[in-house]
Amino acid sequence: MSLSSSSQVLPIPPAAAHPLAAAKAAHSSTSSVEPDAAPWPNLHAPDAVRTSTSAANAGSGSQGYRALRVFLRNPTAMLGCGFLLAVLLLAVTAPWLFPGDPLDMVAQPFLWPGQDAAYLLGTDSMGRDVAAGIAHGARVSLLVGVSATLIGLSLGIGIGAVSGYFGGWVDDLLQRVVVLFQTIPSFILLVVLVAIAQPAISTIVVAIGLVTWPTVARLVRAEFRALRHKEFVLAARALGYSHSRIILREMLPNALPPIIVTSSVMVASAILLESALSFMGMGDPNVVSWGSMIGMGRDLLRTAWFLTAAPGLAIVFAVLAFNLIGDGLNDALNPRLSQER
Repeated sequence: MSLSSSSQVLPIPPAAAHPLAAAKAAHSSTSSVEPDAAPWPNLHAPDAVRTSTSAANAGSGSQGYRALRVFLRNPTAMLGCGFLLAVLLLAVTAPWLFPGDPLDMVAQPFLWPGQDAAYLLGTDSMGRDVAAGIAHGARVSLLVGVSATLIGLSLGIGIGAVSGYFGGWVDDLLQRVVVLFQTIPSFILLVVLVAIAQPAISTIVVAIGLVTWPTVARLVRAEFRALRHKEFVLAARALGYSHSRIILREMLPNALPPIIVTSSVMVASAILLESALSFMGMGDPNVVSWGSMIGMGRDLLRTAWFLTAAPGLAIVFAVLAFNLIGDGLNDALNPRLSQER
């Protein structure tokens, strides 16, 4: 073999000869696959380059659709929605079904249910229509439950978010306030607050909200403590976002599922607390309530049991509705349960 034949240079592949050109070609091929997704200049991970905002939004939308589908297929949740819809319809149509003041004496006392067609559920010891009281009492119970829950959620989310996000001495100080409220039994504190102020619907709503917010605050604090070291939060801080924007737009949406489940249970608890206050005679005397109806009929339990049974069943159906809906929301929004499916 001659020297000239052994010294022949083998051809070099273009990709090996020019590695930068190969990288540019690979990048151009990736861009051609998804032309509408402009690569982010500060991110060099392949997944980050290929991901577009529309794809991320589509993923969040699919998760919401999946949660809604799971909720609608849950028979327990649908049963709760049916109970709640019946209570809502009764509360909305109460002024048309039973016009006038439900506290007016309209008939002979102690009419049993079905004895008079005009008074389907009978009358109480003062001749007041029991059905009218239940219908108008549904308005009071739902108003108190929803309003008190909104107050409790506002206080709990605000305090819990600040405590879990900042940590340090801010967390220690706010947790002392939470512990101070939780050391006092909630119902005793509620009775004291209503007794100090004038017993009215507004007073009862504010008092129930002040009693129920510590539970929400501890839940939100735990969620924010778990989220504040996540990558998307660190990226938001690196981009210079303000604390309020990170809390409200980045972290709070990720902490909403347990808050939504807790809010349904809070509405049921608020209805029970208002009924207990009215049963003890500490409710608003100018409105009719399910608890006040039970309180006025307890002395006649042996002779006219329907006076306590009718409003008692109304409370059971309303509270059961929110509890069943809460269970359905937990099944739909809990990621661990969704993975098991």
